[in-house]
Amino acid sequence: MTPVLDIPHAAGAFASAFLAGAINSVAGGGTLVSFPTLIWLGLDSVTANATSTVAIWPGTLGSAWGYRREMAQVEPRFWLMIVPSVVGGITGALLLRFTPPAVFDHLVPFLILFATLLFMAQEPVQRGLKTGDAGTRRSTSWLVWGLLFQLGVGLYGGYFGAGIGILMLAALSIQGLKNIHEMNSLKVVLGGSINGVAAAYFIFARMVYWPYVLLMAVAAILGGWGGAGTARKLGSKAVKRIVIVIGFFMAAALFVKR
Repeated sequence: MTPVLDIPHAAGAFASAFLAGAINSVAGGGTLVSFPTLIWLGLDSVTANATSTVAIWPGTLGSAWGYRREMAQVEPRFWLMIVPSVVGGITGALLLRFTPPAVFDHLVPFLILFATLLFMAQEPVQRGLKTGDAGTRRSTSWLVWGLLFQLGVGLYGGYFGAGIGILMLAALSIQGLKNIHEMNSLKVVLGGSINGVAAAYFIFARMVYWPYVLLMAVAAILGGWGGAGTARKLGSKAVKRIVIVIGFFMAAALFVKR
């Protein structure tokens, strides 16, 4: 059944995309707003997933502009993580189209819960692993593990995507990054790479519903830009608390959905 694009439906789609863009700029997880909203508006789950990915991706541009100062401070080695992000993203998008989602969906709440707990314990874990030392932070082994982990995040992100921000923030904290705004700026670019290639494939495979895409893209850009500025004003501790709350909420919501 083709959904009706009247004023209430358009308003719902716009509001969900605006909120998703703002949430993604702070901690990730905006998919859990836009994806179920699209199902409620009448799309089937696969089309809703693909449409959400394509529609929310432009919000990355707004978030990137909002975090432009922090991006300039990121160590060059971390930009290597774009490569596994792209590879994982396109692979995950292919899996969405050609494999049943049941098995992977079963693992999603566990992955998000684990990542949230890991993010909560980032400082003790960093001390225990001595990742705060400059030498450790620049070691080849940590970079390799980081690239492999990002490949897995990209695979999951291309397939569904809810929680990739939490997963990336947890991984970056273990590698020694401490500034939440710098981590968020890197997360925005890596997540944008994952969703960008997935979105391109979904468009190529004609898996999206365009009337909602165009409307939600504008809202996501506005939400992403506003969310980045708000995160900077709130401060590091407040944003970390928001990340944790969002992580637990996403895990709980997905456990209930099962």
